[in-house]
Amino acid sequence: MAMRMTTDARIKIAVQKSGRLTDHSLELLVRCGLSYSRGKDQLICYGENMPVDVLLVRDDDIPRLVQEDICDLGIVGLNIIEERRLELISQGEKELFSEVGTLDFGQCRLSFGLPAGVPFEGPQQLQGKRIATTYPRILADYLKRNGVEAQIVAFSGAVEIAPSLGKADLICDLVSSGSTLRAHQLYEAATILESRATMIQTPKALVGEKARWLQRLLLRIQGVLQVKESKYIMLHAPRSALKAITALLPGSESPTIIPLEGRDDKVAVHAVCRENVFWETLEQLKEAGASSMLVLPVEKMLA
Repeated sequence: MAMRMTTDARIKIAVQKSGRLTDHSLELLVRCGLSYSRGKDQLICYGENMPVDVLLVRDDDIPRLVQEDICDLGIVGLNIIEERRLELISQGEKELFSEVGTLDFGQCRLSFGLPAGVPFEGPQQLQGKRIATTYPRILADYLKRNGVEAQIVAFSGAVEIAPSLGKADLICDLVSSGSTLRAHQLYEAATILESRATMIQTPKALVGEKARWLQRLLLRIQGVLQVKESKYIMLHAPRSALKAITALLPGSESPTIIPLEGRDDKVAVHAVCRENVFWETLEQLKEAGASSMLVLPVEKMLA
């Protein structure tokens, strides 16, 4: 059933319209219970069962849309956030967006790419060099902190071709697998920023029903992230080995201990493990005396 609320009362979330974060971002919201409709070629997903709309925009527009309170939330890479943050600070802006938290996708890093065969011996090697990048403010901040003067060559895309075109001596660009660098006879020399998908929130205070829905949504997102690696484990344990067995349960809070009918020497142990349960863990539990072990995925969880 569609939520009948005024446009101003609906939560707006800015998401990258196309790229490496798009599918993951929409999947996250669906796992939070959002059902949405979207017409062909439309750049808005209208929430049918929650007062939540998703705006599909350019990734470098997301921090501005959130900071200016056009959108309440945004999902974007930390690299984009940091570039925009440095820009706002340089302009004397005081009301910045706030980071709600990092997500579990979009991992990459902003690194220097040097021509193959040219060793990297530290920041001072960059002195006087021409460095091509699409993140001039992050790079300028890094150079300033390391006391290096270099020429920053701003590129809007395909930064990796700059050295071969004679436009730069090296590059500073996002790296994931490193295959793009290798294809252009470059190698990853040093990382200046670790990045991943991050959720940001408007600096404006939300009130009323909108604030309550925002809190519900953030709790659901936290729950989805918590269960990503979580497993529910059930087993039988001798009472004499209970302390050793519970200590082996990875990332678990106090487990639930249940008496077994007709058995005084054994109990059932149920626990949510917030880390992966590997075969090695099960083998260690068995060696400690556990039996009848069962590991199940966790679909939803609220702390």
